[in-house]
Amino acid sequence: MRKTLGILLVSSIALTSCGRVADSRLNPFNWFGRAERVDVPQDEKEINPLIPQRRESIFQRRVGDDVYPGVPVLVINDVKVERVSGGAIIRVLGTAQTQGAFEVRLTPENDQELPVDGVLTYRLEAIQPEGFRQGPARSREINVARFRTEQDLTGVRTIRIVGQSNAMQVRRR
Repeated sequence: MRKTLGILLVSSIALTSCGRVADSRLNPFNWFGRAERVDVPQDEKEINPLIPQRRESIFQRRVGDDVYPGVPVLVINDVKVERVSGGAIIRVLGTAQTQGAFEVRLTPENDQELPVDGVLTYRLEAIQPEGFRQGPARSREINVARFRTEQDLTGVRTIRIVGQSNAMQVRRR
């Protein structure tokens, strides 16, 4: 009886500590680690915004060629990957340049959302209206989530989210 009670007490303490220690390798809910900041590479080729990239005409417009007018969000604050049945949910918290940002998307930078050298990269973008005040950072926060199946995440070791001024990545444990 004493041995059973002792084993039960030790195992219950060990299991309750899994939920409290977020970075523990024993935690079964810890699929990816904590987010870490990384540098954003600057483009060496300067693009002149006054010169159009392609010519548009009502006669040459292709069906399904909708252009998303979103721009990268100013700062990526946090990235979390939560394991759910059938895959994972990638949750991103960012801060926009101005208040009133809408239609937020995680736009894949990789072709067909396939990992490149084990890294799956997304760009956090939002449509940001002009004429709105900047306001405090708390009022400009943006939350977005994206579901990826387990098949989509095969071969993925790192998930990287890129913003305008920084990037954050989460690595698989």
